[in-house]
Amino acid sequence: MAFLELHKSRLKHNHKFLTKLFSERNIEWGVVTKLLCGNRAYIKEILNLGITEIHDSRISNLQIVKSMNPDVQTVYIKPPAKRSIQRIIQFADVSFNSEYSTIKMLSEEAVKQGKLHKIIIMIEMGDLREGVLGENVIDFYSRIFELPGIKIVGLGTNLNCLHGVMPSQDKLIQLSLYKQLIEAKFEREIPWVSGGTSVTIPLLLKNMRPMGINHFRVGEILYFGLNLFTMKTVKGMKDDIFKLHAEIIELHEKPKVPIGELAENPSGEVLEINEADYGKTSYRAIIDIGLLDISPEFLIPDDKKIEITGASSDMLVIDLGKTRRNYKVGDLISFKLRYMGALSILNSNYIEKKIVD
Repeated sequence: MAFLELHKSRLKHNHKFLTKLFSERNIEWGVVTKLLCGNRAYIKEILNLGITEIHDSRISNLQIVKSMNPDVQTVYIKPPAKRSIQRIIQFADVSFNSEYSTIKMLSEEAVKQGKLHKIIIMIEMGDLREGVLGENVIDFYSRIFELPGIKIVGLGTNLNCLHGVMPSQDKLIQLSLYKQLIEAKFEREIPWVSGGTSVTIPLLLKNMRPMGINHFRVGEILYFGLNLFTMKTVKGMKDDIFKLHAEIIELHEKPKVPIGELAENPSGEVLEINEADYGKTSYRAIIDIGLLDISPEFLIPDDKKIEITGASSDMLVIDLGKTRRNYKVGDLISFKLRYMGALSILNSNYIEKKIVD
């Protein structure tokens, strides 16, 4: 049976790295836990780090956080659905918003529940996901800043999440200027400019972050230590907090080329054959994970000589070449994961989740 490990010591190492990075620059930050898909054991490990602010895109996950530690500030990081308003107010202290009608409903529900709900106004900075257009920000703010039960605590933006638009000094300076314009016009303080995510960390490391950006929400770099500009591990961080282990359930020497007429497989793919492989054989192992659990492109084998040749719904085939390399049926093959691969595995009920060291 395949299983996923979270290595506590490595998680603590990356958290310590980021805490030092932010504290030296007087930056507030919270941890994004949506990757963990509500896994209570893994969320507990995050809370054990001393985290005081948790960000998530699923209200059920924030409900779990509140049940484990009511004092943690919870932040809902996508525009709320109208049918979720009651639960947003109940379990999220802060939410990201870009629609006036939604904020008005949040206001009404906050008054009903006797709460003050904090919001961050999301501003469109070019990636074309959520956000108010820049030219409309002043008017948008003017319509909502006096709504009862609502407190605007920040301006924010998302970059790189949809079309891959990368953060830059110019974009982040522009975001900071919106804060200054609003504060000057309305004489109201906006504490946070939340322009920092994992993709912005490289600018921080190069001291290229505009000083106005004073709040970060961080997930991917905490879990994978990845510089999203260079796609290499940040010096001083760990890239193997998560490890997937899958068992070899068959191992035989077989032809490299399928035998018979080829058509689409269940995934809609038609194999392209390398003619140089005709007549050749290799040792092929089947391991006990498949497309139901993860897409092979998000797997990074620890054994660099392993080649992933294909997958069906519940099995994945790897090519070991002309030698078995001492592998046998029952052995475990270990993998590091890319972000979207870890997300799939953590969302799978078929993969056991463990905590080590």
